Amino acid sequence: MTPAFGCVVLTAGKRPADLTRAVQSLRRQRGVSLDIVVVGNGCDPAGVPDGVGKLVLERDDGIPAGRNAGVAHVAGDLLFFLDDDAEIAGDDALVRVAALLDADPELALVQLGPRPRDPAGRRSRDWVPRLRVGDPARPSEMTVIWEGAVAIRRAAFERAGGWPAEFRFVHEGVDLGWRLMDAGYRMRYAGDIPVLHPSPAGTAHGYSYYFGARNRVWLARRYLPLPLGVLYVAAFALRSVPRFKTKRALQEAARGYRDGLRGPCGRRRLRARTLVRMTRAGRPPIM
Repeated sequence: MTPAFGCVVLTAGKRPADLTRAVQSLRRQRGVSLDIVVVGNGCDPAGVPDGVGKLVLERDDGIPAGRNAGVAHVAGDLLFFLDDDAEIAGDDALVRVAALLDADPELALVQLGPRPRDPAGRRSRDWVPRLRVGDPARPSEMTVIWEGAVAIRRAAFERAGGWPAEFRFVHEGVDLGWRLMDAGYRMRYAGDIPVLHPSPAGTAHGYSYYFGARNRVWLARRYLPLPLGVLYVAAFALRSVPRFKTKRALQEAARGYRDGLRGPCGRRRLRARTLVRMTRAGRPPIM
């Protein structure tokens, strides 16, 4: 049976050339059946080709919510999420992903391996979801997700509750990954199935300091026992210090930590065996 993917491409309408490359890289995939929708997050994206669906969201409610909105508009037992600045490198990527999922019923999610679009470009440390990066092309188990190019079983996605819309931006892949693991699933980083992506600019948007801090606290409060939660937030705070180049950045982060502690977070503590699985996979939940 031909693997059927429902593909959701998210865009804010600011990168039309990149969006075209992303969609065309999907349409080049062979050996699979694809149902594609481009989700305009607060925009009406231009240049969506015939045969590709378009969903216009009048308001931008954040990246996770935009991805979630697209799911109901595509068919397929497998879902594939692609950001508009990512381009699948090979035409056999999705058939290879489908083979990985078919061979292992406990495997719920496969993340493609990001590579700089410019061969001389710099990689982001965050692209490889393991502490010891080593060879970025080496596949491995993983506990958190880089969200730009991800395949997931629809049943597992629905069981886990989808992307956390309330996060809006940053760490949504950690939240979804932890919920999948707690449901008993496994996730795989397919570093040998590349997706092209622009090199990181080296500086974060101002709002990322706020959401990065707030969402990190939410993760700790939602899922971790208090001692682990304190270590998890403290480790992130210490790693963030070198990034604070301006007073505004520090203020945004401080506001994020404050709101993370004050606001409701939706408590759902991870089971002890899930924490053990994370540790055995090389990424204990203090990093």
